[in-house]
Amino acid sequence: MKLTVRIWRQSGPDEQGRMVSYGVQDIRPEMSFLEMLDVLNQDLIVNGQDPVAFDHDCREGICGACGVVINGRAHGPEQTTTCQLHMRAFRDGDVIDVEPWRAKGFPVVKDLVVDRSALDRIIQAGGYITAPTGSAPEAHATPVPKRDAEVAFDNATCIGCGACVAACPNGSAMLFTSAKVAHLNVLPQGQPEREQRVLGLVAAMDDEGFGGCTNTGECVQACPKGIPFASIARLNREFLRASR
Repeated sequence: MKLTVRIWRQSGPDEQGRMVSYGVQDIRPEMSFLEMLDVLNQDLIVNGQDPVAFDHDCREGICGACGVVINGRAHGPEQTTTCQLHMRAFRDGDVIDVEPWRAKGFPVVKDLVVDRSALDRIIQAGGYITAPTGSAPEAHATPVPKRDAEVAFDNATCIGCGACVAACPNGSAMLFTSAKVAHLNVLPQGQPEREQRVLGLVAAMDDEGFGGCTNTGECVQACPKGIPFASIARLNREFLRASR
């Protein structure tokens, strides 16, 4: 496959950025999107040019570090992480636009790399439980209803990639924040900090400059782990409960 890749190049946080076009060839359909970027970077290095900076780590769809906007969609045309997107999703001769996450809470560091530490600070505001130290408790010591366990597991799959923020027209982090609240608030172990958790997480989210939720639903469509839209409603209920 031969492709034209138009990539956002920005040398630093305070520099002016722009889209730059590159031609890449000998791309195989089974390659991942990041492997295609590796091929491009190898060509740039050989020609004495600055390679494109982009985040990646596990390349297994687990860590959430690889997120970019591809042709206007967070993570690209399939509901998966960028590292798990394969070039068979494109056709020979395609023009592909690649941009970083666009949100006030995600300032650009360089090229496609953004600072997503705002999500870490949201978690630090309440994403924990009070638990005694020592050996692990017996597995069945605290019964958890199956329905609650399923809600917790569904929301615990969030990898904090930030696709929900990038996809939202308001740059909202509500789906991410709601996943953290739902994950812990439905479990018995999360009850001691239940009110403190939701108030702290929402306050931290607002302080980081993320926008408000208007129930557009783009976050759910972009989420590679399928965090349910109902989690946002759960967050709203928990916030009202804690506020009262």
